[in-house]
Amino acid sequence: MKKWLVILLVVAGVFLLGIMWGIGKFNGIVQLDEGVNGSWAQVQNQYQRRMDLVPNLVATVQGVANFEKSTLTAVIEARAKATQVTLSPQLLNDPQAFQKFEQSQGQLSSALSRLLVTVEQYPNLKANENFLQLQSQLEGTENRIAVERKRFNEVVQNYNSHIRQVPNNFIAGFGGFQQKQYFQAQAGAETAPKVQF
Repeated sequence: MKKWLVILLVVAGVFLLGIMWGIGKFNGIVQLDEGVNGSWAQVQNQYQRRMDLVPNLVATVQGVANFEKSTLTAVIEARAKATQVTLSPQLLNDPQAFQKFEQSQGQLSSALSRLLVTVEQYPNLKANENFLQLQSQLEGTENRIAVERKRFNEVVQNYNSHIRQVPNNFIAGFGGFQQKQYFQAQAGAETAPKVQF
């Protein structure tokens, strides 16, 4: 009778250790998932900063007579499209929604770049203190966006690698954890833009 009790206790102990190990692995995946969400929040924060700067920049530029309306319209429309994409952690699990978000942000970046290049033709605007401050803030924000996107991709790489490894992939599948999307360069980004004055 004691033999069965010892075997039962050993089996129960091994089973308990296995459960504790599985819980530890699951909690590790949860922690990495939250790291991705936190990093995503920082990316959103920087995109929001840019969204907040754009109306001020447009208002300042509109104050200059004869400024090219098509450029301003492109910026305003790109900002409107970028604000229509719902930003949520679930976006990271949906490749098509993530790509739509990336495209809308890319269109806004492109429109802002065209605006800043066009400004070179307007000496009064280039001398405007408000514009110079906004331009500086916008450039700083673009740099922050690039930094946060890089950090986000690093966190996503760590998370995706972790959930694809054995036995983590079984635990991740059981917990419903999916691979997250990376930020990628826009199509044609490898070609330098042509600037004409």
